[in-house]
Order: sequence, then structure tokens, then C-alpha cells
Amino acid sequence: MTVRLDQRPGLGRLYAKAVATARSRRGDRLPEISVEMAGVAVDREHLASYVEVCGFRHSDLLPPTYPHVLAFPLAVTLMVDPSFPFPLPGLVHVANRITQQRPLHADDRLTLRVRATDLRTHPRGRQFDMTTDATVDGEPVWTEASIYLCRERPSSKRSPSPGGGQGGGPQSSAGGQNGGPSPTAIWRVPGNIGRRYAAVSGDVNPIHLNPLAARLFGFRRAIAHGMWLKARCLAALEGRLPEALTASVEFKSPLLLPSTIAFSARLGERGWTIAVSHAGSGRPHLAGTVDGNTAAVS
Repeated sequence: MTVRLDQRPGLGRLYAKAVATARSRRGDRLPEISVEMAGVAVDREHLASYVEVCGFRHSDLLPPTYPHVLAFPLAVTLMVDPSFPFPLPGLVHVANRITQQRPLHADDRLTLRVRATDLRTHPRGRQFDMTTDATVDGEPVWTEASIYLCRERPSSKRSPSPGGGQGGGPQSSAGGQNGGPSPTAIWRVPGNIGRRYAAVSGDVNPIHLNPLAARLFGFRRAIAHGMWLKARCLAALEGRLPEALTASVEFKSPLLLPSTIAFSARLGERGWTIAVSHAGSGRPHLAGTVDGNTAAVS
């Protein structure tokens, strides 16, 4: 079944529903529904705010990560549906894979379709993919799989979940740890980046906004959004990436705010290997690859 939306849903109402229904959510199957919205237009002022926060250049081309924020309200709509088995509060975004078939333009009108797929067991609970497909006039142009973990207490009674699968994150040997490649850049991440990214993305999880709220969830300080960190890495390579690409990352550990981090990027035969780690301790925050028909880089 496909739920078709005529306008972007209000995230405030959806978050309220997510909190109100969190305790009652149970189940062993993902819903066999998708959420779709056609003719999604890009608000250029919003796009300008997004590129400012993430470090991209101002352009009529969309950053590869930008459709994620366009589709985010649709994903939340699905995750608060009565048939969805997991509470939205507490889900952990552990990995993300984006494939872009061609550059997207600010005047493209996208049809976005979101669904939840591949429920599988994990040593710390259960994982699933939140999959987004974007088309323009019926042409597939962009796809994404956001891998989420629902943490659960171990149970010997749990049977394998439908969909099977071996984990969900991309495989990467990226550095960022002690003994890894020398950093390409050192970035100072300000304490307000969580609030700034929340304002443009709509992802207002309190762990990103306020250190007191973050402590309630076990963090010493507020943490950065994983998708902001991925976008920041791609922005650092802007102008050196292929037009058609697959960017896959694993979110290794929370990035506490503020922090000083080391970014490293290494170009190989298939593409880039990227990593982000704490500049002092070497603790890895992100590891991944950007693959494609990469042109020579000066």
C-alpha cells in the first residue's frame, strides 16, 4: 500500500505522536506500506541555509545529501504509523548509503518514495533500512538507505527476523584511528551546530540541541547529527567528486559538541576513502567511501 501526501507533513505534530505512542509499539514485522510525495520543489532559501550549515558552495546543483532532508518528513510519517513496530525516540542511525545517478538541479521536481525494508537481527537489537527513492519525470535519479538500530536487551527467545541479512553498514577500512592516515584537515565543530542543522533538517532530536537533554540519554554533551557530518565530509570534496556516485558511511561513535576533529580523505582507484576522528584521542566518528567514475584530481 502507498500513502500519497499532497503536502509536506508538519514535523511538530509527528514528533508529538511519536512520543505519545512510543511505549505501545511492539512487533516483529515492518509495515508493507510506503509514503510518497510527488512534485517536491526545492525552496532556494532553504537550500541556501542548508549549504551554509554544511559547508557546500552556493550553486543551482543540489548537494548529494540534500534530498535526505526533503524526504525526512516522509520517513517520520512512516515511523509514526500505527503499524510501525519501533518507537522513534531511541532509534540509532548507524549507517547511511546514498547513490546519485546524475546531478540534481534546484529546479528539478522530485517524486520521493520512502519505505522500511530488511528487518534483521543485530547483537544489540534489531536493524532495518529506511529506503528513499527519488525520481524526476519517472527517471530514477537518487536513492538512499539509512540504517537504523533499535537497541534491545538480549533475549534467547528472539527468533531471526524476516529479511535476514548480514548487518547494514558499508564496509570500509578508512582511517581516523591512531596509526591511520595523516589528516587532510582539522575542523573545529562549534557547540551550536546541532541546533543549526536541526533548523534546516527538521531533525530536532533533543540529544542534538541541548546538553542537559543529551545527558538524559547518556551523553556527556549534545552530539552532532550524523547526516551533518556526512554532508560536511562531502562538502570538503566538492568539485572533486564524480557526477554519478555512491557515498557510504558508518557512524562509528557520537561526536560531542563542541569538538575538534580530524578529517582524512584518500583517493584510490575506485574513489575516495574518508574518515573523521577526534583530533586528540583518535576516536573514530565516521568511516566510509565515495565511489564512482572519478576523474583525475589535481
